[in-house]
Amino acid sequence: MSGTTIRPFLMFEGKAEEAMNLYVSLFPGSRVESISRYGAEGPGAEGTVQLASLSLSGQTVLCIDSPAKHAFTFTPSFSFFADLETEDELERIAATLGEGGTILMPLGNYGFSRKFTWLNDRFGVSWQLNLP
Repeated sequence: MSGTTIRPFLMFEGKAEEAMNLYVSLFPGSRVESISRYGAEGPGAEGTVQLASLSLSGQTVLCIDSPAKHAFTFTPSFSFFADLETEDELERIAATLGEGGTILMPLGNYGFSRKFTWLNDRFGVSWQLNLP
């Protein structure tokens, strides 16, 4: 076994901590594992996320508040796919993540699952929520 690790890395522009706190509040067993912040010396705005690691139901995700502005943002070509245990859990998480976001596929039965939705949250991160 090699020492190589592969983890999703989300780059925000000032909203990393808000997004992380939302995500860990929605998925059982999730938590922010570590966070380092930019100091007064920069290069990012003081107090914003220089690098953070969170566990989303066992999946490690890294986050940053990029001090550089970019001509790109998140795209649905990368999404988190979450299999949820109950319809109530699916509906609750979909409602919370969808608030201020964009629904790509509304909640429904698309034949491959009992209930499914695909959305971009208010930060632009894409989520596929599934009830197998």
